[in-house]
Amino acid sequence: MKNLLIKSDNIKGLNYLLNKRDLKGKIDLVYIDPPFATGGNFTITDGRASTISNSKNGDIAYSDKLLGNDFLDFIRKRLLLLKELMSEQGSIYLHIDYKIGHYVKIIMDEVFGIENFRNDITRIKCNPKNFNRLGYGNVKDLILFYTKSSNPIWNEPREKYTEKDFEKLFPKMDKQGRRYTTVPIHAPGETENGKSNQPFKGIMPPKGRHWRTDVETLEQWDKEGLIEWSSTGNPRKIIYADEREGKRVQDIWEYKDPQYPTYPTEKNPDLLDLIIRTSSDENSIVLDCFCGSGTTLKSAQTNGRKWIGIDQSEHAIKATINKLETIEGDLFVAKPEYEFEDLEKSPAANAKFANIYFNSKRNRRKNRN
Repeated sequence: MKNLLIKSDNIKGLNYLLNKRDLKGKIDLVYIDPPFATGGNFTITDGRASTISNSKNGDIAYSDKLLGNDFLDFIRKRLLLLKELMSEQGSIYLHIDYKIGHYVKIIMDEVFGIENFRNDITRIKCNPKNFNRLGYGNVKDLILFYTKSSNPIWNEPREKYTEKDFEKLFPKMDKQGRRYTTVPIHAPGETENGKSNQPFKGIMPPKGRHWRTDVETLEQWDKEGLIEWSSTGNPRKIIYADEREGKRVQDIWEYKDPQYPTYPTEKNPDLLDLIIRTSSDENSIVLDCFCGSGTTLKSAQTNGRKWIGIDQSEHAIKATINKLETIEGDLFVAKPEYEFEDLEKSPAANAKFANIYFNSKRNRRKNRN
């Protein structure tokens, strides 16, 4: 499949993917950052985007006027189509704000099943604010993470340890200067006749517990110097810091928005890199039907995934094309090639647009060189 950028209302675009592109059940990852029911317009002025609604200056990049039941119906219709497009190993991440997010979660429970709810991820989006209003400062929004089934793509992400982490989690040091900690070699629960309830070095597991593994493995660990014996004869397994891949990623993420966005909803690319690497594989298809500035598409491209972007805003399409143009192809990352479809125009008009726009981009690159 070729990468695909579509200019269209996303209901029309999603139906197009289902009925004309035969993509039902083929999308491994959906990330969407829909409107937040703010009741305002978001603008772009002289190439600078406003991230605050109701700005009176500039061109409207997108309008966020749907509220209440109208907004929730808007979201629900799109989620139903997205579920059809998702593969059985597919995941969806929906980025939303704290005012409307709990209502959207109820709809996602209905569409995807509450058993497929995985996380309500808190995203730290900015530095502390000093707005003069009743209430605590808001520095977060949220990402609702669901899967289509119980067997999604999941590439376990790991976060590098900080120096403080090393000192706290691996407080001991061996003679070679390697940091380590120790953990019990027994676990809760008794086994009567199993291999984990046999004597090890003449001792049995404490009452109500069993060895975490069979005695043969415990003997091997001891032989390799991986068992530390306390002064009272209590054995514990040695875990070295330099043998750990890092710590598990938790559900509070700090990925602050760009300081000078090119589009009002532009997100931190590291946020999209984490989601795409975790919930898709190489050559998986990633879909963003509110693609805005194109950050999802660029991240998909640089991580070796196929991608589809949909947006009805002329400003969004231009911002996306410009962002994709910043990808420099090399040995590891292919320069993006994609089809462009404007579903409001004829195929001939699409071809003319693509020819004019992309030729002008090539000419500008040549002039710079």
